[in-house]
Order: sequence, then C-alpha cells, then structure tokens
Amino acid sequence: MPESSLLKSARARNPRLRTVLTLLGASLVSVAGGLAITELPIPTATSLPSGITAGPDGAVWFAEFGGNKIGRITTAGAITEFPIPTADSGPALIGTGPDGAIWFAEFYGNKIGRITTAGTFNEFPVPTLDSGPYAVAAGPDDNLWFTESEANKIGRITTGGVVTEFPIPTPESDPYVLAAGPDGNLWFTESEANKIGRITTAGVITEFPIPSPDSFPIGIAAGPDGSLWFTEFDGSTGNKVGRITTAGEITEFPIPTPDSQPRGITAGPDGNVWFTELAGDKIGRITTAGVMTEFPIPTAGSQPLRITAGPDGNLWFTERSGNKIGRVITAPRRSLVVPFR
Repeated sequence: MPESSLLKSARARNPRLRTVLTLLGASLVSVAGGLAITELPIPTATSLPSGITAGPDGAVWFAEFGGNKIGRITTAGAITEFPIPTADSGPALIGTGPDGAIWFAEFYGNKIGRITTAGTFNEFPVPTLDSGPYAVAAGPDDNLWFTESEANKIGRITTGGVVTEFPIPTPESDPYVLAAGPDGNLWFTESEANKIGRITTAGVITEFPIPSPDSFPIGIAAGPDGSLWFTEFDGSTGNKVGRITTAGEITEFPIPTPDSQPRGITAGPDGNVWFTELAGDKIGRITTAGVMTEFPIPTAGSQPLRITAGPDGNLWFTERSGNKIGRVITAPRRSLVVPFR
C-alpha cells in the first residue's frame, strides 16, 4: 500500500519517529489533540483477537479466540504467541491476576486458564458443564472472578484453582463482562436482562435495571471518578455509554455515530474513559462529564473489540476482523519521537 502523505511528512519531520514506525511496521493516522493510532498485524491468520490486558511484565497480553492462543506484545511491537493446551478452547476475555500470571476464560473449553509470563499454562475446569465462561477479572479478595454466560452464574476461582459458583437471580440474564469496583465488589453486565449486577466477595448479588429498554450492556470498567462505566450497543435505544455509581444511579450518554455497536471500555491514563466501536471502526473517548470524541481506525472494517490501558501510558485494543493489535497514543505529539520501549 502506498505510504500516505501524512506518514511521509511525519517520517520526514522526526527521524527517530521514522525508526519507531519502521520497527513497528504500523500505519499511522493523526487525530485531534495530537493523538495517533498505530496497528500491528498478528502473525496467526484469522486469530480473531478478543480480550486484552496489561501484563505484570511491562507487555500487553491478548487472547486469540480463533487462533486458540494467548499472545504477548511488547511496547516495541514484538509479538509472541503461546498455543493453549486444550484444542478449540475459545479463549475470550483476559486479565492479570494477583499472582503475577495472566488468567483467561475458555468459552468452549469450559475452563479458566492461567499462563505465566514465561509461557507455562494451567487450566482449571468449571464445575457446571457448558457454562460458557467468557470474562475474567481480578477481585479485591486476591481471587479471580468470571462470568458464566450460558450457566447464568458468576464464578470465583482462587489462584490455586478452587472454583465457587453463584447463581444470578434473574434467569437467562447472560452475564457478559465484569470488573472490580472501587467499593470492594465486582460489577457485571447482564446483556439479556438489561441490568448491571453487583456481587460482593461473599457472593451476595444485587441487580440494577438500565433505564433504556433493550440496551444490551456489554463492556464494563471502573472509571476515574469512582463510578463504573459500561457500553450499550443494541435495541431501539442502545448505542450509548452508561455510568453507574456504586449506589446504583445510572446515567446514559448517546454515541454520535449511529449503530456504532460499542463493546470494550476502560479507564485511560488521561482521566477519561475510552471505548471501542465495533461497527463504527472507531475508538471513542468520553470525559467524566459526558463529552465524547471519536477517532477513526486506519484499517477499514477492522472491528475494534476490547481495549485496555497499557504499561506505556497509551491505550491498546484488539481488532477482531483486522487481525491486528492497535494502539492509541495518548501522550502529547512531542512524545512520538521517543522510541517504543
């Protein structure tokens, strides 16, 4: 593909930036406020990258749902892939545990997986058959917590592999993503029930209905303001970003792009909340006051899925159809001349 005039200009102005972009093999797009987006192809074709998290080793880790691997990318852009022992396990969302390892949910394998930063795997079966584990997150109690989308339960697993399961009161609520809240509890989305759930570390569940009907909540993350933020992508009144306080008060903010289908969401290092727009091929940013900005991704049809704050002060995201890992450089433009670490 011919190099864009923007990229040529950037390379000409900054010799060190030229070295960085060559190393990364990335495309570049300028966005408002001195931001940029870079992308790096994943070696495995049709890997369908899903979950992504900052690791304890200064790298970013991601799950390859289609490739049946766990991937690791350094901030310099070097990718290593680790095949999961269970075939066709369907690794979905991923998180860093209190034990310094990376934990992930195996949707088809019906297991919770663990990989050390050296690449050693352990896998722990979920007691309920065909439970559909989808998301995993570290809790405030030094355990890992996960959603069972098919079994309608929230699971807890110790770092030693002991699993406890807690049924959700609303039947067939389809729990999707969960995150640790600032109140010492875990919060999760119920995509079919149109609710946000909260579970204490003792297993007590409370549910909060979302004002918009059929909103289909998906992603959720703790925000910089002491609240939880979540994405809504379906239904007649969906396509919003929501905020819920720890007391259960919900506010919703419409996304400017119609039918953008927001998915992943995370708190950024800049004090804002960032989210992916799967159908809109954009990365969105919302301030805690509700002001939104959207940034197009260089690759058309890339389908950005999940997003996380990285160890380098930037945002990293997976591109499901683009088969790439993307990075939003949130630092001022002058930082672009600093080589990737």
